[in-house]
Amino acid sequence: MINAQDIKNGTCIRMDGRLYFCIEFLHVKPGKGNTFMRTKLKDVVDGRVLERRFNIGEKLEDVRVERRPYQYLYMDGDDAIFMNQETYEQIPISKELITGAPYMKESDIVEVVSDASTETILFAEMPVKTQLTITYTEPGVKGDTATNTLKPATVETGAEVRVPLFVNTGEVIEVDTRDGSYQGRVR
Repeated sequence: MINAQDIKNGTCIRMDGRLYFCIEFLHVKPGKGNTFMRTKLKDVVDGRVLERRFNIGEKLEDVRVERRPYQYLYMDGDDAIFMNQETYEQIPISKELITGAPYMKESDIVEVVSDASTETILFAEMPVKTQLTITYTEPGVKGDTATNTLKPATVETGAEVRVPLFVNTGEVIEVDTRDGSYQGRVR
């Protein structure tokens, strides 16, 4: 059990039978009344975000989570097969539990978050930015850098990314795995 004032970003708590990660917190001390914590909590299972207030001194059930690096090996139906970097044990993880799954290529290292008490896998996170090679896009025209117009490009994982007009097939680009946005070319 932890006190409400001990909540920080990344703290995992069990509330109403569900697991939540704190993504934002604010210690509020109004002129009148008691001090409280205003938090934004993200549901581990479905990703919904809810705002919740806790009084200072209120007891909450904390969940100890472990973050371990796993290497992506291959897809098996709707599951992705990962290998533990330390024990070489292979585990399947559902594609829905992986953030940035469309931009994941073989041998990528992802961070797998699991409940330490039950060894249940909560979710897997790709690094925020990844480098991918463009396999197909319409040819760019020299000098097409004046406008912010974007065109579709297919990357090596099969996902489609919107890129500027001057980017060509075969170039390596950096992609934000959270929303699939183009970040820049890699030289």
